[in-house]
Amino acid sequence: MGIGGSIFLIALGAILAFAVEAEMGFLDLTTVGWVLMVAGVFGLALTLWFWQSRRRTVVSRTAQDEPAPAAPVESDRVVEEQYREARRPGGPVRR
Repeated sequence: MGIGGSIFLIALGAILAFAVEAEMGFLDLTTVGWVLMVAGVFGLALTLWFWQSRRRTVVSRTAQDEPAPAAPVESDRVVEEQYREARRPGGPVRR
């Protein structure tokens, strides 16, 4: 049913039980309101119970689970990169 549907049933039941003073020959609206409120509370509790009982998977990695590097790593090797600035002839572009 979900949380939204449960809250809707509780609100509708409360309106029928406490706010409506109409009388129908064969139907007591106060009783219908209470039944709807109980059904809404039951649906809300059931929804929350299902959400709580879902298991969450936690993955933890240890050192032995780590994959080996694709290439051997040399820790004493220093790599220097050189950057060259490229400029367009004629200076900056004007718009």
